[in-house]
Amino acid sequence: MNFNGFLKSISKIKNIPLPAEASQFKMAPPFRQELVSQQKNTMKNAKRAGVLALFYPDKFQETKFILILRKTYKGVHSAQVAFPGGKLEPEDASIQEAAVRETYEEVGVPIEAIEVIQSLTEVYIPPSNFYVQPFIGIARETPSFIKQGHEVETLIEVDLKYFLDDKRVITNTVKTSYSFDVEVPAFKLNDYVVWGATAMMLSEIKDLLKQTL
Repeated sequence: MNFNGFLKSISKIKNIPLPAEASQFKMAPPFRQELVSQQKNTMKNAKRAGVLALFYPDKFQETKFILILRKTYKGVHSAQVAFPGGKLEPEDASIQEAAVRETYEEVGVPIEAIEVIQSLTEVYIPPSNFYVQPFIGIARETPSFIKQGHEVETLIEVDLKYFLDDKRVITNTVKTSYSFDVEVPAFKLNDYVVWGATAMMLSEIKDLLKQTL
């Protein structure tokens, strides 16, 4: 989709109710509700984080957004596809500021080049005990991405039209952080399987954008 057309459409989303959990649950793993129920007490002390779905024009003025593949490490989110973003730090004035700052740190888009358009529905992540607040943002010029080598394995640039195609929704067997295999709903984007919290956020973004585009 042409980026100028996308900008005209995205301006409408502030007037549309968020699809919220009804949308997110389409892509929720089947065991999610049980895990959330088990952690009701732990959730009271959950950490906070912000992530950013950053849309931008490529060199042909087609609309894309950026995802990252995290490095393999000893942790619950090892080698997973995610939005750029991270936890709220003491120096951050807000979750939104944390999301924008971490986007700069992880993919190199300058803070002043990022315009946040809309906050989305918060997602609780049981394995790491985080509440994650997603945001939709734009960069009006084609970014010169700089990958943070310490945490980011690969940058994944996804074409918006490709993402909105319902054929990108699949079912996939994954090994969870709890060490068992399970069938989960997922997106297949640029040959990467995206599931869990990121897929839930993408589902809300997809349903929201389809109302405006």
